[in-house]
Amino acid sequence: MRRDSIFYQLFQQYPGLLFELLTNPPINADAYRFDSVAVKEPKFEIDGVFLPPENEGVGVVYFCEVQFQKDKRLYERVFAESSLYFYRNRDRFSDWQVTIIYPSRTIEQRDIYPHRSLLNGGQVHRIYLDELGNIRQLPLWVALMVLTTVNEEQMPEEARYLLTRTREESSSSSRVIIEMIMTIMVYRFEQLSPKEIELMLGITLKETRVYQEIKEEGRQEGRQEGRQEEAANLIIRILTKRFGELSNEIRGSISGLSLPVLEDLSEALLDFTSLADLEAWLVTK
Repeated sequence: MRRDSIFYQLFQQYPGLLFELLTNPPINADAYRFDSVAVKEPKFEIDGVFLPPENEGVGVVYFCEVQFQKDKRLYERVFAESSLYFYRNRDRFSDWQVTIIYPSRTIEQRDIYPHRSLLNGGQVHRIYLDELGNIRQLPLWVALMVLTTVNEEQMPEEARYLLTRTREESSSSSRVIIEMIMTIMVYRFEQLSPKEIELMLGITLKETRVYQEIKEEGRQEGRQEGRQEEAANLIIRILTKRFGELSNEIRGSISGLSLPVLEDLSEALLDFTSLADLEAWLVTK
């Protein structure tokens, strides 16, 4: 799994996520911007940097490293790059801090003695995801980070729980969180297609990227009928996965529904426990 890519997507969507991991976040944490920066002479790029707002004077710059593979010289590199960037931009920042995110302590660099002052002070923060607690008790954005470390057998169940929780909390970022859960699952289960992942998670038609594309394209004249067919086929696949092969009569009934009614069905099917529930629902339409 390409976890570094996933984590950087998380930080881009919600920069405040880093500061939920720290004991003493800055007062203006919500105003920070996640970015990558380049340092010249010698030239190198730092991908995970949280920059304070420029209109508030000098502030603290935060460097973040996501490390899921062992690296015997990680601290040497991170501290050297961070110090050099801070030196080159001293007029912009009053201080610098570093956060290293590990799945567990077993990945951490063993020889840390040369860096004892930094590691034992308040300037470097080491986060071990497996020590943050029960994934179901964590803030949603933090739980997404922990989801990347869950074993393959438990992952679908935990992902479904986070989806349910996202729907219940119904925040402005719900759509983004659902897409991030999908991204994490697609990376972990590379042998499955996105639609198969959606079936595994029980994601409704309304929540899928496919549906958003269908809805948008369906607004164009002459394309509504084709999009309705694609939506009906997706719902039939979900129902078949849950209850087994559907009769031709039921398939025909679903295929004849309009796109708005299919949207209602995609939500209602979450409460179905048998084909009888589906048949009763179709009678009312």
